[in-house]
Amino acid sequence: MQQAIQPNFNVTNVTCACGNSFETGSVKGSLRVEICSACHPFFTGKQKFIDAGGRVDRFKKKYGI
Repeated sequence: MQQAIQPNFNVTNVTCACGNSFETGSVKGSLRVEICSACHPFFTGKQKFIDAGGRVDRFKKKYGI
């Protein structure tokens, strides 16, 4: 491999929206994510309700269903 064209691989600090942070390797300096293993429903065993019913209700109202 040619060394001059490869990006620098650094230790990167990853910060989640929940406040959790951890270090990993990446070519980026720092990363911000919305969901991590500390707050993801699969890993925590808790489900969060996301209201997607508004669009369905509007559709039903519009077409009289």
